[in-house]
Amino acid sequence: MEWGWDNVRAMLGAIAIVGLSWGLSENRKMFPWRLALGAMAVQVFLVVLLFGVPASQGFLNGVNGAVDGLNAATIEGTKFVFGYLGGGEPPYVVVQPGAPPPFVFAFQVLPLILVISALSAVLWHWKILQWITRGFGFIFEKSMGLGGASALATAANIFMGMVESPIVIKGYLDKLSRSELFMMMVVGLATVAGSTMVAYAAILSPTLPNAAGHVLVASIITAPAGILLARIMIPEQAGYFVDGMDYSSALAYESTMDAITKGVQDGMMVVVNVGAFLLVFVSFVWIANGLLSTLGTIGGEALTLQHIFGYLFAPLAYVIGIPTNEMQKAGGLLGSKLFLTEFVAFIELGAIPVDALSERSRMIMTYALCGFANVGSVGIMTGGMTVLMPERRNEILKLAWKALIPGFLATCLSATIVAALPMGVFVH
Repeated sequence: MEWGWDNVRAMLGAIAIVGLSWGLSENRKMFPWRLALGAMAVQVFLVVLLFGVPASQGFLNGVNGAVDGLNAATIEGTKFVFGYLGGGEPPYVVVQPGAPPPFVFAFQVLPLILVISALSAVLWHWKILQWITRGFGFIFEKSMGLGGASALATAANIFMGMVESPIVIKGYLDKLSRSELFMMMVVGLATVAGSTMVAYAAILSPTLPNAAGHVLVASIITAPAGILLARIMIPEQAGYFVDGMDYSSALAYESTMDAITKGVQDGMMVVVNVGAFLLVFVSFVWIANGLLSTLGTIGGEALTLQHIFGYLFAPLAYVIGIPTNEMQKAGGLLGSKLFLTEFVAFIELGAIPVDALSERSRMIMTYALCGFANVGSVGIMTGGMTVLMPERRNEILKLAWKALIPGFLATCLSATIVAALPMGVFVH
């Protein structure tokens, strides 16, 4: 296994990210040393376990197979509803018979979100997803000293959205401390929902081997990173602990059909939000790039937002382990993720030709982008949480923008953990 300066630089990058969070802390005297070492150890352990142990390859192959199966099933439903645009037979003569249908995001990615949302609701009703979530919650509670309620909400964020996960502990929301509320926000922004995981994997699979496995692991290992950075920035009060957690959930369905119905309804809201945000943000980018192009060129190319993002975020890309010859391209992706949503960034990453970005850098960026931490998500999160906790509205509004910074840095911290490991861990 090759291990060199790029790996060492990523380790130093992890220290720098933790140090930056400490610099922004409300109480620098209460640095959680034990949590810092434990969270990073958990991240390394999970990555090595899931990628470095040969026996785990069967599990990851199963994840990729399941994603492929869900994608194939979704295509059948999309064909029925949308015909040729969804992959069905064309109703007219085409210039290139046998050629694959054109890639249309609305018909080939958004339907996946709808199907996975309904499936997640069914798995929750059948208690399969509940037990998985409780398992992670128990691990976080015992290994990181979290209260039962915040541990369960944090675990739910791995598979559910940042608005849905608080519903799981709805009965305990009024008991959460300010630090726990902030941590729930940070982890919600740092992770992604199960419905969008599959969509990301579908976008990346043509250019990244084992894309589904990387996206799943990214969401799992970023939860401890979010916990760590949140606790550094707003430490918990000494001795504060919400006990008596019985792991019951306020999120419940009356029957399997009720789960499917509500899953479809919830998924439709996500689909509309994702589609609408992408439409608006891509339009804004086009307008901005048109205006910027009048200012001149860089290297013979018109000035664009991507160029600006590339220069602004290139140092961060370098810090998380990207080599110098690729850090500007990676910096542009980080800027797109923060200001234009992670969906735009993943689409841009998937569109980069295989020979234009190394597999290692592509893998690192998958972890760095795999989170909801962007400007638009802050509005979605505050809207959902203020409905659930109207009595804490002012507190939520004050903490939301502050949570964006550690939420964004948490995915970068996960990327440094991956970048610090030799490529031999991931390639078999």
